Amino acid sequence: MASHDVEVDGSERERLLEREIAKLKRINAALIERVEASNLPRSAPYAAFEHAVLLAEQVRERTQALNQTTHELRASNRLLAEARERAETAGQHLVDAIESITDAFVLFDADQRIQRFNSRFAEFWRPAGIRIRQGMRLEELRHLALSSGLVISEQLGRRDRRTIYQLHDDRWVQVHQRPTRGGGRVILYVDITELKRYEHAQREHALAQKTQLLQATVDSLSQGVAVVTASGMLEMCNQRFRDLTGLDVLEVPHDLAALCHHSELIEAGDAQGVTAACERHLADGRIVEVRGHAMPGGGQVLTFTDVTERIRHAETLREREHWIRTITDELPAMIAYLDRDLRYVFTNRVYEEWYGWPRDLLLGGELEALHSAEHCTRLRPYLTRALAGESVSFEFPESSASGEQRVLLRAYVPHYDNDGEVIGLFVLIRDITERRRTAEALHQAYQNLEQRVRERTAELTHVNRQLREEIAERAAVEQRLREAKAEAEAANLSKTKFLAAVSHDLLQPLNAARLFTGALSEQDVAPGSHELIDQIGRSLKDVETLLGTLVDISKLDAGVVTPDVDAFPVAELLDGLAREYRQVAASEGLDFHYVPCSAVVRSDIQLLTRVIRNFLTNAIRYTGEGHILLGCRRRHDGLEIVVGDTGMGIETEELGVIFQEFRRSHAAGRRQDRGLGLGLAIADKISRMLDHPLGVASVAGRGSLFSVRLPYGELTPRSQLSTTPSVATGEAILEGKRIWVVDNDTDICEAMRVLMTRWGCDVCVADSEASLAAQVALASDPADVLIVDYHLDEGDNGLALAERVNAQRQEPVPVMAITANHSIELKQRMRELGYLLLHKPVKPLKLRMALSRLVTK
Repeated sequence: MASHDVEVDGSERERLLEREIAKLKRINAALIERVEASNLPRSAPYAAFEHAVLLAEQVRERTQALNQTTHELRASNRLLAEARERAETAGQHLVDAIESITDAFVLFDADQRIQRFNSRFAEFWRPAGIRIRQGMRLEELRHLALSSGLVISEQLGRRDRRTIYQLHDDRWVQVHQRPTRGGGRVILYVDITELKRYEHAQREHALAQKTQLLQATVDSLSQGVAVVTASGMLEMCNQRFRDLTGLDVLEVPHDLAALCHHSELIEAGDAQGVTAACERHLADGRIVEVRGHAMPGGGQVLTFTDVTERIRHAETLREREHWIRTITDELPAMIAYLDRDLRYVFTNRVYEEWYGWPRDLLLGGELEALHSAEHCTRLRPYLTRALAGESVSFEFPESSASGEQRVLLRAYVPHYDNDGEVIGLFVLIRDITERRRTAEALHQAYQNLEQRVRERTAELTHVNRQLREEIAERAAVEQRLREAKAEAEAANLSKTKFLAAVSHDLLQPLNAARLFTGALSEQDVAPGSHELIDQIGRSLKDVETLLGTLVDISKLDAGVVTPDVDAFPVAELLDGLAREYRQVAASEGLDFHYVPCSAVVRSDIQLLTRVIRNFLTNAIRYTGEGHILLGCRRRHDGLEIVVGDTGMGIETEELGVIFQEFRRSHAAGRRQDRGLGLGLAIADKISRMLDHPLGVASVAGRGSLFSVRLPYGELTPRSQLSTTPSVATGEAILEGKRIWVVDNDTDICEAMRVLMTRWGCDVCVADSEASLAAQVALASDPADVLIVDYHLDEGDNGLALAERVNAQRQEPVPVMAITANHSIELKQRMRELGYLLLHKPVKPLKLRMALSRLVTK
């Protein structure tokens, strides 16, 4: 509209200018004509001409200005046309924008009449049959909305003051209004039905959660709770109420008065309300306390509390109080209890009879009101100390109600509460008059005896002097005996340390002999030679046993054995011993019974093996016929490993000495063993070192039972290698395996080469690393096992040699170390390196089992 008005004004101005030009032309022509027709002097025409020229110049200037104005008007008309086109485009864009709004949109002018609206606004009114058109007033729309039933209710927003309408089809619309610059108004009708439904669902969910929380809270109460409305309807109850009434399937709401026929706990009057607390006794002996609590809006909350235990406790307390009263009344001492304010709370009969007061007068009365001021003044210091937390005992002369003067021993003991505060005093009063008299009599007698003691003391002094002289002589003799004993012990310790130190050198040749014998036994020899080889093997075994026993007892006496205690399954120990001694027992014609056990114990497996071996060896040695038993008993304080036999048994008088050194049973064994009588002594020393109690029971002629008790343990991660291989031996396993052996003893090297060659192994022996390197390429030649002696020449050891060899190889060679060193440090080092450890002398069978295990890993 504004561009159209500008275009009209420009055309009008153009017409006015044209009329002005025409008027000027007419004036110019009239002037010229007037000049030409006048009788003015000759100069006058020139002046007129000059004036005409001037007017013509003015006309020309005005004509140019008019033309310029005309040009500007045409340019303005062109701009107005372009502006009108842009306005029409903008208007169309406005219409498109309004139509693209997802909500209902309407624009009112300053007179509150509709100027523009989109199709959604028209659809909003269509369900009510109202057709929207331009020019309709806002008040008319409101009237139509209410009269047509389109709007059911109107709400005003709390925060943004926006109006919310509920429509007849259960939809909700929120109205947003905003004034325009020209005094009009823009209104958006936003459909918030889904939002209202979500809010309603949220409120319902929150209400359900609160209801569930309330029900759970009520159900968690130890009391039965029932909510009764003003009309007597049971509105809600908890599970405790159902349990007490026995109405497990009760549905609410329910008429409370009707429930009195189904539960003895509910009475007909409960529906009208319980005005005072009451107790109801049920048929099963329970007592329930019922209380009513009025609610502000009418109705009440009934609580049902099972007070059976409380009443029983109260009766028990009354009964106990009666017994306490009975007992204290019969005691000869006076007993009382005072509270913090020194009021009597309890007194026994003796206390009341002493003061001559009846019980009703004394209980609850104050000390100062019941006793004289002088009496209270004398007691005040002791009472103050007792109330401060000090136990006080003192003698107190006092007269009884009958006037008899007695001496009393009073004791005040503070009574503390849970916070450590003194809340009262226990009073104990005893009559010590007779004791005081006796003490005085004893004092007099003591005075008389003192003189006699002085006389006797003089006599005893003389005798004592003589005794001192005799004691001095005995002390000198005892000192000489102590020095002689020390010299003997030092000599014995020197011997023991010597035997323990030379054990390695003693076992070296024995180890070589055992290996040679093992190799010889596997060769094809004359039929009669096997018996000779077996005899040599048994002799070497006896030597090994005697030497090992002697070395063991020497090491134990020297204190060089340190236990390596760890947790392990007891089957790891007993299964191997059972396999070994089952064959030994079978060779002696005995039955061997073994009961496996899965328990885990804590001990030194090597030392414990020595103890069990000694038990099994003795059982086979002294059993002519029958059977041997190896098993375990689970005790509450540990696992007991038992070795039993049906042998000749032990005489009762010998049971006390069988664990002494070099003591053997007088009864002969089944064969002439070369034992020293140290087996049980070693077992006893090891058990004492490990703190494993030994046990023995025997009946002469029927058998013996030896046992050792171990503590239980828990398994921890351990090395997978074990010094007791469990891989079954077989020649096929070792066939073609490449074995490197390093030992500084040439006899042992040769024995190892002969023995393992018989097993099909490819053996390379050397006495040092240099000798081994001269025969094989340490870094590249294939090898299956490296066997090293721990003690080598020139201060070297097998572990360091094995580490140097494996450091040169891409894949390390499995290592087995053979030594007579039983130290814990070496065992721990072997575990860390993952090496296998065998102790000298090595049995060929044990060596084969260990090799089989290493090559099959």
